Amino acid sequence: MRFLPGLIVFSCVALTSAGGFSQTIETIAGVGKPENSVSEWEALKTNIGEPFGVEIGPDGGLYICEVRNHRVWRLDLKSGQMKVVAGSGKAGYAGDGGKATEAQLNEPYEVRFDKAGNMLFVEMKNHLVRKVDTKTGSISTVAGTGRPGFGGDGGPATKAHMSTPHSIALDANENLYIADIANHRIRRVDAKTGIIESIAGNGEKKLPENGQTAKDKPLLGPRALFIQGSELWIALREGHSVWKLDLKEGTLAHIAGSGKRGFTGDGGSAKAATFDGPKGIALGPDGNVYVMDTENHAVRKIDLKAGIISTVAGSGPRGKGGSGDGGPATKAQMDRPHGICVGPDGSIYIGDSNNHRVRRVK
Repeated sequence: MRFLPGLIVFSCVALTSAGGFSQTIETIAGVGKPENSVSEWEALKTNIGEPFGVEIGPDGGLYICEVRNHRVWRLDLKSGQMKVVAGSGKAGYAGDGGKATEAQLNEPYEVRFDKAGNMLFVEMKNHLVRKVDTKTGSISTVAGTGRPGFGGDGGPATKAHMSTPHSIALDANENLYIADIANHRIRRVDAKTGIIESIAGNGEKKLPENGQTAKDKPLLGPRALFIQGSELWIALREGHSVWKLDLKEGTLAHIAGSGKRGFTGDGGSAKAATFDGPKGIALGPDGNVYVMDTENHAVRKIDLKAGIISTVAGSGPRGKGGSGDGGPATKAQMDRPHGICVGPDGSIYIGDSNNHRVRRVK
């Protein structure tokens, strides 16, 4: 469970059972339909239109970004009840200063929590990051202007331009990291000053080199971020690879993926393996890295000690309808899954986006 950003956490990841046997998969929210649903209802009777980011909040609830209907939900994992905590269901950019549930959002992609329990989420089509106050329920913008572009480094984050940001992360000091994907940069908002800067990437569409300095050097399509301690883990969507940024040294290390598109390498070297548009990443409590290999409709595990990669959920082929519930996770079909998260018991939560379901592997 993620209580304090930057500390050891139960991250959003996949695990296999002892002996290498696949765990089972089940649907815990959504009925497979994308239409806008009521704002409070039983999870298995509620429509969840394109769930992306999933995250265990400090209250133990599972928070779900619903891209199709521009809302963020909270799922009570004990009762199975769901309710909307942000978004009116209408696309737009309005409502700052008022109730989060009455605000207009535009494709919320990923959600995180700060130490005080405030909820932050990134809106891809509004090109910004917003925050919901845990005490008042009011919403505000903390980064971005609502207009696409690039600019603002060295100034207030609320006056900076971003372009289709996809992922966010918070470090132990509550600095905010943003995957500014169309600008091929990672940007950081200082928690004390509110000033934004680029810490990786220069806008050039080119894979980085192992050991290079991150700042002002190429970084191809940073899509997903995860922080633990002073290490920022990065999945490159267009770069089809996984990297680690040492936040103290400012240098990048190549972890997995050859940079070519494909679905190969299981049982062998993670660096030589191929991905296809990875869009989610997390470090697990077992010390391994888990990647949502979206266009391969699978979850991959990188054993950092052995340097070996494997598939822990998803059968590979695109599976409309999401078959496989009740059976082995590695034989289940998913359809462009995006979000990935792990609970305190090791269960994996997956935003099976085009199947309009949230699924759990345990």
